Amino acid sequence: MQRQTQTQRQTLKYSPLQIQMLNLLHLTTMELEQRIKEELEENPILEEGKEENTTEEAADDFDDDLNKSEDDSPSVQDYYDWDEFRDDDIPDYKTYANNQSPDNELYTRPMVETVSFRDDLKQQVHFLRLNERQQLIADFILDSLDEDGFLRRQSDVIADDISFANSMFIDTEEVDAMLRIIQQLEPAGIAAADLRECLLIQLNRMENQDEIWKSAYRIVAHAFEELGSRNYDKIMRVLGLDEETLKKAIQIITTLNPKPASGLRNDSLVNESIKPDFMLWYADDGDIEVQLTWGNSPALKLNKVFTQMVEQKNDKATNQFIKSKMNSAKWFIDAIKQRENTMISTLRAIVKLQYDYFQSGDIKKLRPMILKDVAEIINMDISTVSRVTTNKYVQTPFGIVLLKDLFTEGVTNEDGTEVSNREIQEAIREIVEAEDKRHPYNDQQITDMLAEKGYSVARRTVAKYREQLNIPTARLRVTI
Repeated sequence: MQRQTQTQRQTLKYSPLQIQMLNLLHLTTMELEQRIKEELEENPILEEGKEENTTEEAADDFDDDLNKSEDDSPSVQDYYDWDEFRDDDIPDYKTYANNQSPDNELYTRPMVETVSFRDDLKQQVHFLRLNERQQLIADFILDSLDEDGFLRRQSDVIADDISFANSMFIDTEEVDAMLRIIQQLEPAGIAAADLRECLLIQLNRMENQDEIWKSAYRIVAHAFEELGSRNYDKIMRVLGLDEETLKKAIQIITTLNPKPASGLRNDSLVNESIKPDFMLWYADDGDIEVQLTWGNSPALKLNKVFTQMVEQKNDKATNQFIKSKMNSAKWFIDAIKQRENTMISTLRAIVKLQYDYFQSGDIKKLRPMILKDVAEIINMDISTVSRVTTNKYVQTPFGIVLLKDLFTEGVTNEDGTEVSNREIQEAIREIVEAEDKRHPYNDQQITDMLAEKGYSVARRTVAKYREQLNIPTARLRVTI
């Protein structure tokens, strides 16, 4: 026996406007401009320009018009001559051949044709007089290079792979002979087995092979591990070099390229330009003013022709289409406006919390701040603040600042005051820059020096901040 029961429960549903706003909020300025272009192409009711008069009444009455019968509909023109309407505003000069206005030419950013470093090397190989068998081996070796230009595979393994893939026997001597030819290509050091061999190949290519060059060659050939660990005392003792000769030899080594394919690898590079989403400046009275950058969101309005069709007698399918597109356009325009208001209020809250920093641009005046602090000021959720600040930049008098960089954790000093971890990182950077490079400070010494300045942090914290600043360990900072 079936029984029917009723249950009551609450569910959370987002309105179309909320969904639109959430989708737009995380977009950057350039992404938003692209999104608006796509919406303009998809929705014929939406167009650029300032709205002369409101169309809310027509849009609100549209539902009632759908329910009216044909007899109740006002009499209007039975049809429009769309061809005549379309061509009505075409200037006369466009109807003449070869008489277009220069302003109508659409200029696009030229696309740079990129060539991978493997293709560049293959082009060099093609200039060599190789037979078909040698060409096959050369192409296989070049395709086996890693992204830095090194050949990590052994010659016997390459010979076996070529033999198996092409049903022919290739011995190791043929691969080694072709490898020596490839290593003569540009840039120097290509197809080396490791960094040591790469540096030796580059040293052999040098023209000025004097005594200093010989010392550099001996260091790489016989003391490479000590060079990597910067154990200069052992290098001088083992190779019998004085300090001045060692210093000049290392200067030669530092001019070598540790990644030979870096000069040719342009296929993975992406040319991205930063367009600030906000602009910040100082007013005459000393206050800080903020606004969205120009072009962030062009003015949008509803197409007058389609809004006038609300009052016309159309079939049901046409009415439904116009209704859905009109609602979508209204939601999109409202979402753009809400996005602007949310972004401005968020930045004003950030400026309020970081007022001293924005007044001077001094990183030491940056206060500890988290997403919750901003969310409480603007009375919004933390996730909303996160969307607003992700990949957003602000143009300030002291440069372009990423908003996410302004959110930092706090560390309590000995006097009880809370400082930003960015301030401690800046103090670590200053200590490292002022140290004696012959005897750099280790993490414990940096910790003690920070304690003298009033920053109470642990050694592990110093090591973490040092890694975030891309500062190597003390052993790797040693110079002579």
